[in-house]
Amino acid sequence: MANDYRAERTISAVFKEESQLDNVVRRLLDRGVPQDHISVMGKNFQSKTRIAGFITKKDVILGGLRTGAIFGSLFGSFLSLLSGVGMLFIPFVGPVVAAGPLGAVLLGAVSGAIAGSAGAGLVSVLVALGMPEEKATIYQTRLEAGEFLVMAEVPINKSGEYQLLLESAGGEEVHTSEMTLPRPCPGRCNDIKELSPEVRSHLSEDAQQIFIEEYNAVYDQIEDPMKAEQAAWQAIHQQFDEDENGVWSKQKVSV
Repeated sequence: MANDYRAERTISAVFKEESQLDNVVRRLLDRGVPQDHISVMGKNFQSKTRIAGFITKKDVILGGLRTGAIFGSLFGSFLSLLSGVGMLFIPFVGPVVAAGPLGAVLLGAVSGAIAGSAGAGLVSVLVALGMPEEKATIYQTRLEAGEFLVMAEVPINKSGEYQLLLESAGGEEVHTSEMTLPRPCPGRCNDIKELSPEVRSHLSEDAQQIFIEEYNAVYDQIEDPMKAEQAAWQAIHQQFDEDENGVWSKQKVSV
């Protein structure tokens, strides 16, 4: 189970062709990497259905990430295997489809990584998460050129194995870093202190409590952290407004 999986390193690589992604995602899953530890991002997916407009970071916080099943039918079967898929606009890259935990970070559900650096693009986010700036810059440039980024969070004792897997699947600019992606809670949230700093920094104390209550209510039903996170942010939107500092602190008055 994903809860027993200890991710201590992140292996990342870029792929030139969309056709390579299904193979690499399935190979990672077959080797035991849980779906909620695999991230994919790209801007040139060959959608069979035209989608009007793109969802901003705030839109996704308000409405929740789109489901993998829906986007899987639009962009390819491998996306339906991942834990969450959404669309957003990244400065210097443009509109992208982002799947997995990196998508959740970029879409704002754990937005502390980009707090204070709005408009700085993907490089700023990846550097904030612990990636060297030189490598992050290469990834942003290649995404902008239409290539695809794949990241897998893996145990340290298997990082070499997974690095070879990405290379053999056609991955380029393969990189191993000590970063892992922030999540609101590893499982059920039993205390406000268990919320990641990235979440707490955008919620007042009252909002933090609402977040935990909604998160746990959904998690207890389905044991899916990402869907619980989506529901928690939706509850925040329904009950609070943002202040001038981007903190959800202004409680709405019930009519």
